[in-house]
Amino acid sequence: MKLEDKLATLPDSPGCYLHKNAAGKIIYVGKAKNLRNRVRTYFQQSRRHDPKTLELVSKITDFEYIVTDTEVEALILESNLIKAHKPRYNVMLKDDKQYPHLKLTLNEPFPRVLKTRRVLNDGALYHGPYLPASLAQQTLKLINQLFQLRTCEIEIDGKRERPCLEYHIKRCLGPCVKDLCTKPQYVEAVKDVKLFFEGKNQDLAASLRERMEKAAEDLRFEQAARYRDQVKLIERLGEEQKMMLKTAADIDIFGYYREGARAALQLFTMREGRIIGRREFFWEDLPRENFDPREFIGDALKQYYTMGNYVPHEVHVPVDFDDLEVLEQLLSDKRRKRVYIYDPQRGPKRDLIDLVERNAKIAFDQRFRVLKPDMQLVLEEFADTLELPAFPNRIECFDISHIQGSETVASMVVCDNGQMNKQEYRKFIVKTVTGIDDFASMHEVVKRRYSRLLREEKTLPDLVLIDGGKGQLSAAARAMREIGLEAVPMVAIAKREELLFVKGREHEPVRIDHHSPMLHLVQMVRDEAHRFAVTYHRKRREMRDFDSELLAIPGVGPKLKNRLLRNLGSVDNIRRATAAELLPFVGPQKAAQIVEYFAKAQELPFDAGPPDEFIEED
Repeated sequence: MKLEDKLATLPDSPGCYLHKNAAGKIIYVGKAKNLRNRVRTYFQQSRRHDPKTLELVSKITDFEYIVTDTEVEALILESNLIKAHKPRYNVMLKDDKQYPHLKLTLNEPFPRVLKTRRVLNDGALYHGPYLPASLAQQTLKLINQLFQLRTCEIEIDGKRERPCLEYHIKRCLGPCVKDLCTKPQYVEAVKDVKLFFEGKNQDLAASLRERMEKAAEDLRFEQAARYRDQVKLIERLGEEQKMMLKTAADIDIFGYYREGARAALQLFTMREGRIIGRREFFWEDLPRENFDPREFIGDALKQYYTMGNYVPHEVHVPVDFDDLEVLEQLLSDKRRKRVYIYDPQRGPKRDLIDLVERNAKIAFDQRFRVLKPDMQLVLEEFADTLELPAFPNRIECFDISHIQGSETVASMVVCDNGQMNKQEYRKFIVKTVTGIDDFASMHEVVKRRYSRLLREEKTLPDLVLIDGGKGQLSAAARAMREIGLEAVPMVAIAKREELLFVKGREHEPVRIDHHSPMLHLVQMVRDEAHRFAVTYHRKRREMRDFDSELLAIPGVGPKLKNRLLRNLGSVDNIRRATAAELLPFVGPQKAAQIVEYFAKAQELPFDAGPPDEFIEED
């Protein structure tokens, strides 16, 4: 499915979107108040993106999304998904400190409110988590101003002569001084905070409105304004957040959507109270008649949890089923701790199941109502656009790597039917070229590769892809012409403009749409060839450095160096060898010199680098 088609299916709902690269890896997670409007902005040519976003967009080949009921839920889900997938283009948080709580110390005679990142079983009442984290500090500040609980750690006995500054700036009721604040007054303030923490926001708001009106009638306008601000705070923070429950339990939440013989089952995984991911399952052969949801859910869960998957504390399902108690016992035995399976009918847990089922319907639509991405169609478009004589089942791509002309190497990667075939990769040491000459290097490598295929009578590729511009393409084409393979199609891709130069039509470069799956395929193959070449070049440099170290030993020349490496395998092994272990390959005097050399080298701050390797060359 093309990105344009998928963009057309986006809903006008809040939620999270997950951008993926050509390898299917999630590279960015974002949240949106309106998924349709937000996701489309990435692919609008008129938008002026910053360099980071431009790089991100160039890597996007697919995306998925999860709808939520509110933008707040999307914000929390976004944070959980970023932590779970660690996308490259997201700012990463290093630990769980992005989830602060507020703590009401009910275990103290005069409770206070503190910000904490640890939830303990200490008799206190906790509220949170707060996202963003700054909201916790803002809420704490407002609680201190509006409810005026104490912030100090002193013992409250009413014997203080005068209150501290917090009382004078109206951020504390002053229970430390007799007659400034009675015990019932302080208890009432604690009760208000407790109602807020327990989520009884409607009761608290109603009570505060009554006090506000009473204060206004008594012309205590400052107090009435304080109650008004309290009501606004509660309305802002009172929204339920289904993406993160107030529990430390691990929960699996299931929901499904079915039409006819097809169904999509969605699983949301909640770990330590946070939604961190999901899984999708699909059926295409269910019975059209007499479909039983209870049997369907029961069979699905039994198959899922008997395959060795992690067992959570709780499982939430949309319907009850016959073997629920039996499966509960099985999971409890597996976990060695009581496991519960619930089918909630109302409340926040049911709301979360409904949300999972909404996402299951979206997954169903994406799977069965919209065409899936088809590599065959991409390759057909590739053949038509470039006017290739044959379907490009096999694509071989070349790249050259060097640093200022030293240790020049080349790589060749193979793409079979849209999939990289690493067993067919080859790497070359450029032998006839000195200095910086990418054109001559490309000519040598291409000629060596296909001369060998001709000698061995092996199958030729349907298309040769060159990483470079017209110069590299011309050199490669000349090599193919010299060995009689001029008919093999060849294409070069320029790195900056991402233009395709087709052999024979170099003066008319092909510009492909930035979001075309065909361009993404070419980029994937090109990037893999570049990675493979750079990796090989790095190893060659390491081998050169190791060679230099061995040749620095007095009396060790190229032949002795090669003999030692051939028999001992690496410089590290030679460095660790004793004189006795070296004797089969060198004389006693030479063995003593080698051992002495490395013994002295160990006393110096010398970094030997990674071990040498023997690399099979094509």
